Amino acid sequence: MTNHIVLFEPLMPANTGNIARTTAGTDAVLHLIEPLGFELDDKHVKRAGLDYWDHVKLVKHPSLPDFLDTLAETDNLYLVSKFANQDYTQPNYAQNDTDNYFLFGKETTGLPEVFMRQNPEKAIRIPQDDSHVRSLNLSNTVAIVLYEALRQQSFSNLETTHTYEQDKLK
Repeated sequence: MTNHIVLFEPLMPANTGNIARTTAGTDAVLHLIEPLGFELDDKHVKRAGLDYWDHVKLVKHPSLPDFLDTLAETDNLYLVSKFANQDYTQPNYAQNDTDNYFLFGKETTGLPEVFMRQNPEKAIRIPQDDSHVRSLNLSNTVAIVLYEALRQQSFSNLETTHTYEQDKLK
């Protein structure tokens, strides 16, 4: 089972860099749906991702339909949006050893409304006070959703404890 983070037309290089670092640290795959609002060699992307880019499993797609064509019938697709009725903790992300794809919208406009209206059963949201905040930061949202999936999967293949170097010598 693999978790995939999919960014639809991301605009902010620092967000994408932070998300790349998160995916590298969790063994998730990062998908970017074009057009991007920056070049991948942008200094802000590189600085946010620091020296982790060599560990990022990156896949680029020319469009949303092209990305959707890559999904298998058994894959689980979740649309992360404030326009959802299901809480992000409700789905079972550990079921059937199938891959999970979490699709996040553009920072300014989210996912296309027509696409969202065609797939309301796939939509999940993080509860928030919408009367005070338009949306949560994209990189924070990715981390919240991804770590919920990993928690449900018992953090499979991840290091859950770590010791100080000096303690290893004892």
